[in-house]
Amino acid sequence: MPRIPLAEGGARGTARAAAGQAWHGLIQVLTGPDPPSVWRWQSPRERRAAYAALAVATLTLCAANLAGIATWGQLLLAVPVVAPLPLAARYPMLAWRIGWLALLLAPLVPAAWRGGWPWGAGQILALLGAFCLAGIRQRRPALWWMWALTLIPWWLWLVADVPNLDGPAGATIVFTAVAIAVDSVGSRLRAQHALATQTERIEAERAQRAVLEERARIARELHDVVAHHMSLIAVRAETAPYRLADLPESARAEFGALSEVAREALAEMRRLLGVLRHDQPAALAPQPQLADLPALIDAARQAGVPVELSAPPALGRVPAGVGVCAYRIVQESLSNASQHAPGAAVTVSVGQEAGAVLLRVANGPGGAAGPPGDGHGPGHGLTGMRERVALLGGSLSAGPAPDGGFVVSAVLPVGETP
Repeated sequence: MPRIPLAEGGARGTARAAAGQAWHGLIQVLTGPDPPSVWRWQSPRERRAAYAALAVATLTLCAANLAGIATWGQLLLAVPVVAPLPLAARYPMLAWRIGWLALLLAPLVPAAWRGGWPWGAGQILALLGAFCLAGIRQRRPALWWMWALTLIPWWLWLVADVPNLDGPAGATIVFTAVAIAVDSVGSRLRAQHALATQTERIEAERAQRAVLEERARIARELHDVVAHHMSLIAVRAETAPYRLADLPESARAEFGALSEVAREALAEMRRLLGVLRHDQPAALAPQPQLADLPALIDAARQAGVPVELSAPPALGRVPAGVGVCAYRIVQESLSNASQHAPGAAVTVSVGQEAGAVLLRVANGPGGAAGPPGDGHGPGHGLTGMRERVALLGGSLSAGPAPDGGFVVSAVLPVGETP
C-alpha cells in the first residue's frame, strides 16, 4: 500500500472536513430547524418593540405592493409573498424558505412589475429581511448555502427576461455584501452569546459554591455553640453526685447515663465537624456574639471606617445562634461598606422587641455603594446573609437607600431568652 505524505494526508483531511461541513450546512438550510436565537433581549419591552417594528415593516411592504398593482397577477402575489416576513421573528428559516419559493415560482404568474422584473420591490425586500434574520442565526456554511440558493432563481429568471444585466449584477454584488455583513454580525453575536452564557454559568457556580461554603461555616459555628451547651450538660451531670448530698443510687445512675449520652452526642458532632472542616483546621476560639460587637466596631474604626453603634445595654442576652448570626451580618456589612463605599459613614443599630432582634446596618452616600459581596462576585455576601437568617426563621432585606447609601435590615427571632 503506497504511503501518503503527511502534508498531502493533512490536506485531504482538511478538504474532507470542509466538504462535510458544507454538506451539513446544506441539510440545515433545506430541512433543519431554526438555530437558537443569538439576541439577548434585556426586557420584554425590547422584544415587543422589535416585533412591532417587524409588523410595521410588513404592512409598509404590503401597502407598497398594493399601491403599484395593475393586474390580477400582481394582486394575487402582493400579500402572500410579503406575508412570511412576520414569521421571521420566531421562525426565520421557515420565512426564508417561503420567500425563496415565492422568488422561484412567482414569475410563473403573469404580472407587470416596474422595470420589467418578475418581482416587485416589496417582495425582494421581504426576502432580504427574512434572509438577514435567518442568516444571522446560521453558521457560515449554512449562511453561504442560503446565499447561493437565493441567487439561483434570481439569475434563472433575470437572464431570460432582462436584456441588460448590469442591474442584476449590481444587485448581486450588493446582496453579497449584505451576506458578508450578516456573517460578521452573526459570528459576533454568537461569540457574545456564548461568552454571556459561560459567564452566567460561572457566576451560578460561584454563587452555589458560596452558598455551600456559607452553610458549612454556619454549621461549624452552630456546632461550636451547641457543643458548648452539651459539654456543660455532660460536666454538670458528672459532677452532680459530688455537688448534691444524699443522692440515691438510682439518681446517681441516671446522672451517669445522662453524662454518657451527652459525651456520645459530642463525639458524633465532632465527627460531623471533621467532615465539614476537611479543607481547614478546626477553629478553637469561641464563636463571636452580640457582646463582641463593640470590639468589631472598634476594629472597623481603626481600619478607617467611620462607624456608629446604637445598642441596648443587655447586648449579649440572646441565644448563641442568634448572636453569631447578628455578629456575622454586621461583620459582612462593614466589610462591604469599606469596599464599595469607602469613606461613607456607617450606622449599626441593634434592638430587641416582640421576641426578635432587630438589626440595621446603613452606610450613607459618599462612595461607590454596591451590593454585598465576598470577593467571589457580586451578591454572594448577601446570599450568605440570607442563608443565615433563613436558618433562624427570620427575614432580611438589603437594597439602596433613598439618599444613595445602602441598608441591610434583619429580623432574627430569639424565642426564649436564656
